[in-house]
Amino acid sequence: MKESLTVFFPAYNDAATIAGLVEKSFRLLESAGVEFEVIVVDDGSFDETPRILQQLQARYGETFRTVRHAVNKGYGAALRSGFAAASKELVFYTDGDGQYDPGELPLLLARLEPHIGLVNGYKITRQDAWYRILIGKVYNALVHRLFRISIRDVDCDFRLIRRDLLAQTRLQSDSGCICVELLLALQDVGCGTAEVAVHHYPRIAGHSQFFRWSSVVNTVLQIAALYRLHQRPSRKLASLTEKSAEAPQK
Repeated sequence: MKESLTVFFPAYNDAATIAGLVEKSFRLLESAGVEFEVIVVDDGSFDETPRILQQLQARYGETFRTVRHAVNKGYGAALRSGFAAASKELVFYTDGDGQYDPGELPLLLARLEPHIGLVNGYKITRQDAWYRILIGKVYNALVHRLFRISIRDVDCDFRLIRRDLLAQTRLQSDSGCICVELLLALQDVGCGTAEVAVHHYPRIAGHSQFFRWSSVVNTVLQIAALYRLHQRPSRKLASLTEKSAEAPQK
């Protein structure tokens, strides 16, 4: 029997891409014959994203849902809202900016086995400016050194996760640190993993909220806080985001 599936997209000012991603997801899922839902977490967008989501809601009805943040709370907050809203057995997410193709979701599903709780993509070739590629390499190297995470591409936001494992995690981060926190939490609950190569595409509109100096510095500070907490597991993760995450980010 095929497992039910939640597909969700965190979105922030992604009016140029979000409709195409949702429409492609519906075509894929309807043809697959699985029970599914599609969710968009609108993290305080101030462009045409809210209007486009209203149109999609009218078109797709109850199978499509929107979670709206009144203000931009950050990428981690958007992911946590998506995980909390998901109701199906499997949860897939990727970003609303169109740099990943939801049409490659079947590649992840093909690797899913009973002992696998996370199927994580890794970028074949990163299609970004040179400085983003450099920062990404440094970030991945730092995270692997600090936390010994087995996933090769920590910041590849193309993930399929079993919801019962997500329910065992207590994610706190509002920033881009959420990806490390998520992988660590799944690792701690004994989650089996698999990895799949996926394509990465140039951004066609908008700007990344992460690649601002304030956001990069804030994420590094939260990585340091997470490392301290990981070294001392008795301390609660509630202190992780002690509002050093006030700057909006994605």
